[in-house]
Amino acid sequence: MNSERVVRLQIMLDDKELEAVESWRFARRMPSRAAAVRELMRRGLAAEGFDTAQAGHRSAEFGVVKTPGADDSRD
Repeated sequence: MNSERVVRLQIMLDDKELEAVESWRFARRMPSRAAAVRELMRRGLAAEGFDTAQAGHRSAEFGVVKTPGADDSRD
């Protein structure tokens, strides 16, 4: 996976949305909020036929889509 993140995506959440993301993140011991949001995006895409990741990795290891040649150890 490309380790350089060159695009910043900012989103606005209300208090309840942020609480839901943070609760989900902490329950799964995600390393960062960004990693949690990327994993949630990955899982949402999985519902449409894309691969999913498993928790327990560094934030940099969480991407939304696989990059050719990326480490597939999370599958």
